[in-house]
Amino acid sequence: MKDTVASESEPVSETVGRRVRDARSDRGWTLDQLADRSGVSRRMIVNVEAGSSNASIATLLKLAGALNVSLADLVAGSPQDPRLVVTQAAEREPLWRGEFGGAAVLVASAGTPDMLELWDWTLEPGDRFASEPHRPGTRELLHVLAGHLTITVDADKRRLRRGDAASLDADVTHAYSNEGRHPVRFTMTVLEPLTRVRP
Repeated sequence: MKDTVASESEPVSETVGRRVRDARSDRGWTLDQLADRSGVSRRMIVNVEAGSSNASIATLLKLAGALNVSLADLVAGSPQDPRLVVTQAAEREPLWRGEFGGAAVLVASAGTPDMLELWDWTLEPGDRFASEPHRPGTRELLHVLAGHLTITVDADKRRLRRGDAASLDADVTHAYSNEGRHPVRFTMTVLEPLTRVRP
């Protein structure tokens, strides 16, 4: 299953590329230094910075983590007054598409000292998203709006029904899947402590 940034539009790729390049330059890092710190290959970073790669969420998270910025800092639209940031539905594009038609949309983020994000997920029957561990201390809150969601945190596997919610450690391997026959929709809030990580 591919876990790629879903938009094929050049502006999104170019925006991500420019922000990665600017953040790297601000730190005085070479491509090799960012590759060493992020675990992303130099070639992939070159492609991302050139705007010629629709990188996976996992790749973008590794780059964001190494640069000590949030995923939203790399992919969000134009900056607004932080006291009230409005994102129109038409402006949002999925950052992940499942093999069977599911999607993950970054709905909103907050410019707090830590990364705070709100996501809207849909998983079609058979869709599965597996995540590598996030930074230490990262928490995710889920609320199932429709269908039955299966979540796995390390070896602990649970099935949530519509209306159920969960709070989980996301600094370990975890996954979300739809093992049922009907679509699943859930919201997710992610709190990732950026302040504990030093560039």
